[in-house]
Amino acid sequence: MEAALRAAEVLKSFRTSLNGFRSPIEFFDFNRLSRPADFSTAVSRVSYNTRYFSGNYSLIIGMLAVYSILTNLWLLVALVFLVGGFSLINKFGADPLQFGDRTITQSQLYTGLFVIGIPLLLWASPLGTFFWLVGASSIIILGHASIMEPGVESEYAQVDGGV
Repeated sequence: MEAALRAAEVLKSFRTSLNGFRSPIEFFDFNRLSRPADFSTAVSRVSYNTRYFSGNYSLIIGMLAVYSILTNLWLLVALVFLVGGFSLINKFGADPLQFGDRTITQSQLYTGLFVIGIPLLLWASPLGTFFWLVGASSIIILGHASIMEPGVESEYAQVDGGV
């Protein structure tokens, strides 16, 4: 029951992010590109466009995350090892395993997974990948949001009380 509630929450958040998704024609509208006049104009554009194009920006972050994991093979191996190990231990390791005269418990399996998986994960430099992802996403999103002029609908949103 709890898993179904979590799945419903994930689906609801996914639908919410899709509500913020704008068409590629609107996202890449070259007629609305211009250099901001000053810093306050850039900040107001970023503030409006990050809300307006939130779905598109989430998609960009997701694509960059997939790219960074696929290009860092050690990180991919470490994540597959740890996630696969956890799922296999949860599925098959509830009962103690018997190998000859030796009995292996679930806690010993988790310990073995940590002893191998954590150094493998540290070797894969996840912090470097994370900071690359944050930097690349920030540059792309802030760059796009600052040079994209808000549409006419932004004027009506201010009259109605904001978006």
